[in-house]
Amino acid sequence: MSHHEDKSYDSYFYIIGLVAGLFTGAIVNQGFIYIPVGAVLGLLTAALFLKVLVKGRQESDA
Repeated sequence: MSHHEDKSYDSYFYIIGLVAGLFTGAIVNQGFIYIPVGAVLGLLTAALFLKVLVKGRQESDA
């Protein structure tokens, strides 16, 4: 018998969004305040990506 587990990869998208936002905030180089702002914007982008694209793709497969 094969046991199939559905893994959630949502945390990977959030981590990638957070790191990308941190790097973007650091590259802007306008001050240290842009690093956390970039992180927040990265997390919001990851959440939007998960909500619209990834979840919609699972619904269309069913």
